[in-house]
Amino acid sequence: MENIGLIGAGIGAGLAAIGAGIGIGRLTASAVESMARQPEMSGDIRGAMILMAAFIEGVALFGEVICLLAVFQ
Repeated sequence: MENIGLIGAGIGAGLAAIGAGIGIGRLTASAVESMARQPEMSGDIRGAMILMAAFIEGVALFGEVICLLAVFQ
């Protein structure tokens, strides 16, 4: 029965990583397209992109930690 918890935690951690990858990929694509359309705003767009990527990565890390806590509880 313990193996089911390990499998669930592995799936949860994997989904968190995949979700973060998709989110950061879409964010980067949109930011690059915005910079191509308005080159004079590239500094502001780049700063906002890095900040949002950090937030997305933080949420994914939080999800993975929750999965690990569920395993070792």
